[in-house]
Amino acid sequence: MSGKEKKQHPSYYAVIFTSQRTEGDNGYGKMAEVMEELASKQQGFLGIESARDSELGITVSYWETLEDIKCWKENSAHKVAQEKGKKEWYKKFNVRVCKVEKHYSFEM
Repeated sequence: MSGKEKKQHPSYYAVIFTSQRTEGDNGYGKMAEVMEELASKQQGFLGIESARDSELGITVSYWETLEDIKCWKENSAHKVAQEKGKKEWYKKFNVRVCKVEKHYSFEM
């Protein structure tokens, strides 16, 4: 390693949210922006990545601890968004919580 050790990232958690949307925006875009801003201010929030095509949306948020994820899930504004999602925005969704024990990346 040419005399330098690579810095190890401590383990953290990923919440993977995959979804199929209903037709139309119905306020979804604005709420998504508000939720991302609110999540970014939560204890333990590390970041978010999101992609969507016409069939599938994938959003992955990263957190320091499982307790941080629980607190975000119980956030009152987030609970309102969750209920709207079930009633108006999603045909179906899945949530997976995973422990990330290792990560590496490449950037050109």
